[in-house]
Amino acid sequence: MANPAIKFGTDGWRAIIADTYTFDNVAAVTKATAQWLHKEYGDAPSVVIGHDTRFLGRRFSEHSARVFAASGVKVVFADGVTTTPAISWAAKEYGLSAGIVITASHNPPEYSGYKIKANFGGPATPEMIDAVEAELDRLEPIGSLPTFEQAKLDGAVTLRDVHGEYLELLRQRLDIDAIKESGIKIAHDAMYGAGQGVISDLLGTDHVIELRSELNPGFGGQAPEPIERNLEGLSRAVIEEGCAVGIANDGDADRVGMYDEKGQFVSSHLMLALLVKYLHKERGLSGEIVKTFSTTHMLDRIGKEYGLAVRTTPIGFKYIASQIVDGDVLVGGEESGGMAVKGHIPERDGIYIGLLIAEMVVKRGLSLSALVDELYAEFGGHFTHRVDVHTTEEKKRAVLDRLSSGNGPRELAGHGVRETLDMDGYKYVTDDGWLLVRPSGTEPVLRVYSEAGDTESAEQIVEDAIGQLGV
Repeated sequence: MANPAIKFGTDGWRAIIADTYTFDNVAAVTKATAQWLHKEYGDAPSVVIGHDTRFLGRRFSEHSARVFAASGVKVVFADGVTTTPAISWAAKEYGLSAGIVITASHNPPEYSGYKIKANFGGPATPEMIDAVEAELDRLEPIGSLPTFEQAKLDGAVTLRDVHGEYLELLRQRLDIDAIKESGIKIAHDAMYGAGQGVISDLLGTDHVIELRSELNPGFGGQAPEPIERNLEGLSRAVIEEGCAVGIANDGDADRVGMYDEKGQFVSSHLMLALLVKYLHKERGLSGEIVKTFSTTHMLDRIGKEYGLAVRTTPIGFKYIASQIVDGDVLVGGEESGGMAVKGHIPERDGIYIGLLIAEMVVKRGLSLSALVDELYAEFGGHFTHRVDVHTTEEKKRAVLDRLSSGNGPRELAGHGVRETLDMDGYKYVTDDGWLLVRPSGTEPVLRVYSEAGDTESAEQIVEDAIGQLGV
């Protein structure tokens, strides 16, 4: 019978440490993964395992490795704190069946988690996750486990410097020399996560101002999520230290937040647009633009101008990754700081993306704020706003029932609604922008997003919608 404490979300299983995130439950998830791997890959499946900086991360990783070893799955064990994109890359590079990361990403410090990465170097597909969950329903006995040391002696577990090899990959794929020779300084806020020290290792300490770059499993009491309200210190550091850019990463460094040289936040929407322009116009690359349902329509304008197809997916990077694996994608990304580009892995990589934009600043010879202004001049104002409305489950359900029955807003901030879309939530498009209402899957929360030609209008759309919906 399935364990009700174990439920995979859009990006793995997460739970509170010592509540439902226990050694027994980690063992159960690992055993279910092993059973799936044997069915999918035969008698000799293999995995790479890594962990972030969370409490007991190494211990949980070793425990998972012991269960895999006892279940006939060969383990490559990342020896030290390792980012999620490094594990994703290693799964493909080493020719393994899957990757496992003990991480809760951007969740609060009391959480840990278990992410599964596919053999193609990106997030496990929804079908893969469903298959692992199905194995939880028919879990076989785990039996006695070897010690971690014994598993190493037996050859079932092999230690490898995945982190160091991943750094070499970044040195090959980015123009590190150009960034260093430019003399720019970069402020890097690791948010106490797995990305700590990575940019300094690549560029040298003379070029990098480090913030929150030491081990602190409590994360300073704050969720390691690289969004504007969590990064005031990075904004100040950019200004005070005269940095060209500020880069922030979440707990496992697959997401990125950025600041320009003026200490102004540069949203994921803008980063995606900058990446498309740089890769297409400067590097001469082409391919589809893939974006999630909540991401800027500026990308549609750019795609039309450049002759690049634009594809929209439901929200969740796993949908983007599958498009990258199956198609020809130039840039793919989502509103929450996860993005991937052609020539790298089909996975979010916050370190790589942050440094690619720093490279862009150097190669274009323009400040990041000037590059953003260039976008607005070419493609018009596209300003986004988002409010997470905390309500009751009853009110949340009433709003969703109303919207699903076609009784959504007819007008928003003085502009008539001309199109309604319901791919993932409910989107209302006007001649000046759009509104998206989307529920949280786990909390009594409604996420209300908007985009318009200026900041004030974007805020007015959200305020008007919240008033009309009565939440």
